[in-house]
Amino acid sequence: MDFRLKVFKTVAEQLSFTKASKLLFISQPAVTKHINELEKQYGKALFNRLGNSITLTPEGEIFLDYATRIIELYTKLEQEFMESDKQLPKAISLAASTTIAQYILPSLLSKFKVVYPDTSITLINQNSEKIESLVLQKETDLGLSEGTTHNPKLHYDSFIKDEIVLATRIENKYIQKEEVSLDQLKTLPIVIREVGSGTKNIIENSLKDAGLNLREMNVQIQLGSTESIKNYLLASDSYAFLSIHSIAKELKNHSLKIVEVEGLNIERTFQFVSLHGDYDKTAERLKSFFVSHYNLME
Repeated sequence: MDFRLKVFKTVAEQLSFTKASKLLFISQPAVTKHINELEKQYGKALFNRLGNSITLTPEGEIFLDYATRIIELYTKLEQEFMESDKQLPKAISLAASTTIAQYILPSLLSKFKVVYPDTSITLINQNSEKIESLVLQKETDLGLSEGTTHNPKLHYDSFIKDEIVLATRIENKYIQKEEVSLDQLKTLPIVIREVGSGTKNIIENSLKDAGLNLREMNVQIQLGSTESIKNYLLASDSYAFLSIHSIAKELKNHSLKIVEVEGLNIERTFQFVSLHGDYDKTAERLKSFFVSHYNLME
């Protein structure tokens, strides 16, 4: 299913780009980009922009009707095919990197167990290098990685997009605006991951591309996990770059907020990892299930 349809439907129902971004776990600029792409593709304005409020245009009303029906058809299609073929091994092993294992897979696996109640699942939390090793040695049925390495012996399929955003606690009055400049970013008290973190490497490279050096920034402390960083943010007026998927709960309960950084957009793609040239029915069914059910999640 085209994820843009889900984005459009969420915006149309909420009549708010901000509320839609929180429900979809993507940033507000990403929501705006998806809507702009749809409007460009179909050559019609789907929303009236009226200051801080939006309404559907007549074309938007028509588009919403079609989008709703298309999404419903995808749901029925998935249910019918899953119900018609429930044969899977009695035990399945998955290897996933931290963000995927902690914040994305649990809800998907709960849905998986409804369809495949007799299949037991083991989820291994490892770094990208170890995940690739497990796949190569056939010690896991499917790998899910947030890394950027590409082993020629392995096949990589895109799963979902992730954004790394600047977050802070909702009560933080250090910066009142919802957007800061790159110069202002250098002055903010920042919390970072430990040396060797894949996420930290992505952040450093993105900052470098924007003309910033992490060593020149106001780094307060280095912590060893996303959860420890979130807890630190909740007790301080510091800021940290985190996966938007990792702060979904905090955005919903209004304990953390996103601060946009002008001219900085940090994105990555979570990937399925499997053996190159080795078609495995179990792995393919897992990929299909995770992609379709992630897109259909509300």
